[in-house]
Amino acid sequence: MKKWFKPFKLAAMAACIGLTATAVQAEKLGYPEKEELKFGFIKLTDMAPIAVAYENGYFEDEGLYVTIEAQANWKVLLDGVIDGRLDGAHMLAGQPIAATMGFGTKAEIITPFSMDLNGNGITVSNEIWDQMKPNIPKQADGKPVHPIKADALKPVVEKYKDEGKPFNMGMVFPVSTHNYELRYWLAAGGIHPGFYAPHKGDISGQIDADALLSVTPPPQMPATLEAGTIYGYCVGEPWNQQAVFKGIGVPVVTDYEIWKDNPEKVFGITKQFAEKYPNTTVRLTRALIRAAQWLDANNNANRPAAVKILSKSNYVGADYDVIANSMTGTFEYEKGDKRAVPDFNVFFRYNATYPYYSDAIWYLTQMRRWGQISEDKSDDWYKDLAKKVYRPDIYEKAAKSLIKDGLVMSKDFPDFATEDGFRDPQTHFIDNIVYDGTKPNEYINKFSIGLKQGDKL
Repeated sequence: MKKWFKPFKLAAMAACIGLTATAVQAEKLGYPEKEELKFGFIKLTDMAPIAVAYENGYFEDEGLYVTIEAQANWKVLLDGVIDGRLDGAHMLAGQPIAATMGFGTKAEIITPFSMDLNGNGITVSNEIWDQMKPNIPKQADGKPVHPIKADALKPVVEKYKDEGKPFNMGMVFPVSTHNYELRYWLAAGGIHPGFYAPHKGDISGQIDADALLSVTPPPQMPATLEAGTIYGYCVGEPWNQQAVFKGIGVPVVTDYEIWKDNPEKVFGITKQFAEKYPNTTVRLTRALIRAAQWLDANNNANRPAAVKILSKSNYVGADYDVIANSMTGTFEYEKGDKRAVPDFNVFFRYNATYPYYSDAIWYLTQMRRWGQISEDKSDDWYKDLAKKVYRPDIYEKAAKSLIKDGLVMSKDFPDFATEDGFRDPQTHFIDNIVYDGTKPNEYINKFSIGLKQGDKL
């Protein structure tokens, strides 16, 4: 990849030295204040927008010379952004929210770009699956009826408790979507996933728990399951499909079935970076929007090419077939039970890339539900924190400039003139509870398991 040369004002001079047409068109945005960037990621298929923006030359079009580096785990990745070793990263949506709030390392992290919708699954070991199956209704062809609810797991967990055995499950980080999705699924089936009590120094998340959740880095999930250390886990792809290919476990439910079109990862940068390098921030957002659009274009026609990119060792590094099993519109549950799930990974459709305040607020409601936020907060507190972290103003500037340059179409974006940052009330949850991001406390009070207004451990 060629490096951006120092700026020239005249388009003709730019053409002479080989700058791309897109870079010349977008000159009015201002040249990037910082050209050499290092971005971090975890080996998951939903890092795809970063890889595609690099491989398709979208970063280069913006005058950005980018290095992409896999990180060992989510904490190392977050610390890298905070201390400046990384300029930005593929992040769990909860990470910039928790950092800004001060749960864990306190730092002002923002996101101008939501990376995807859906993309996770919950897998159990073969032994647990065999015990769950008698509790699951069957279709006429003998295959399980989906979605599979945690009601089918509850008798198994109760049996382990009666025998004095801890029922251990894995998730990837305390403020990960995976933690909240696993907790949501378990609680909807009457299985208590435990509370946090940071005000008491207890951040285990296992207070009053029926199932004991702990952290395992995503690529290590299958091996940890195979070793018997955990009986199941929630993780992004390709690590659910890897369990199927290795014959060590069965994915029982996807997050698409837990919460249809749920927000997943974000691209995180420090607030300081955005303020110091505003042009660079808009330009990297432009590149990521273009990559997301390419990933979903023409009914996912580019997905096989994307899988080929992701299977490289410097990206996800899993076998092509393992990644393709979920990335190309299908998902395999029990071995041989492959079903069409065209929206298992969504990168651009349904305004997937827009950083909605209501997405951030959902994560905050789950932090409060499980005790990571120890005390009551007003609805305005939730909204104000969301607006500190999620930055649709940056996204809008990037999107409008791409529309003006003819690289994207306005119909594929929210109506920026009227968009308020809150999705319409969302109804497609596995427990049929409706989420309205404008009323977070009312939402929290709807759950039978979890802290409510007025509760404190």
